Amino acid sequence: MDLSPRGMGRVYLWTILGTAACIAAALVVDSFNFPNLTDEARLRAILVDILLPAGLAAPLLFFFTSKLRDLAIAHHRLTEFASIDALTGLLNRAAFTAEVEAHLSSARDPRQQRGALLVIDADNFKAINDSYGHDQGDEALRLIAGAIRAVLRKADRVGRLGGEEFGVLLPGSTPITAEAVAERIRQNVRAISFSPSGTPHPISVSIGGAVYEQQVPYNELFRRADQQLYVAKQKGRNRVTVAPILDSRSSPAVAA
Repeated sequence: MDLSPRGMGRVYLWTILGTAACIAAALVVDSFNFPNLTDEARLRAILVDILLPAGLAAPLLFFFTSKLRDLAIAHHRLTEFASIDALTGLLNRAAFTAEVEAHLSSARDPRQQRGALLVIDADNFKAINDSYGHDQGDEALRLIAGAIRAVLRKADRVGRLGGEEFGVLLPGSTPITAEAVAERIRQNVRAISFSPSGTPHPISVSIGGAVYEQQVPYNELFRRADQQLYVAKQKGRNRVTVAPILDSRSSPAVAA
């Protein structure tokens, strides 16, 4: 039974409990008169105390709890609308950043303070928009998003950071596993069949990753991953570059 604010289970539960409470209150109040009643009158009074609250309270409680459920559903949809990228169905930049920051700040167990951030950028994406139009560019972004999501675990987080750039948080990942996931994403995207206007057009991504083993601010983590993305681009695109954060206080800058 779904007892969440959006579940019918909660509506039924509160209707039953509320009705039972109304019946109990009616019986308690009326019980002071029971000693003065005959057996037949007492039985009739008990039946009234049960049937009348049940007939009145149950429909009203069901109605009001159903309305509360509708409000919870509407609130959930508004929250989703505010946090989901409409084109790809992934988290938008603000929501992704908030979730990563919350994860990084809430990690207390040393095992939870390990993970990786990947920054993924579609290679030469402007050529798709220029050659085939923005509609086909949007379709390519949807395909890339699906290829990324297909590789990830339930615990991972993925968002569209803007344009043709995506971010992935891999909680608990080591440098080896982070690089393996990034490589699977790269291969998955490369395998996409994309033929705008009937013309096959290969899609590829470059991926930069930063692996952390202690609490690190999101801005610093993103900066490190973005540096590695730049390295991947400089090395020819369609490749993965992942590096551990050895010291969160400083890092060598990558020349622009």
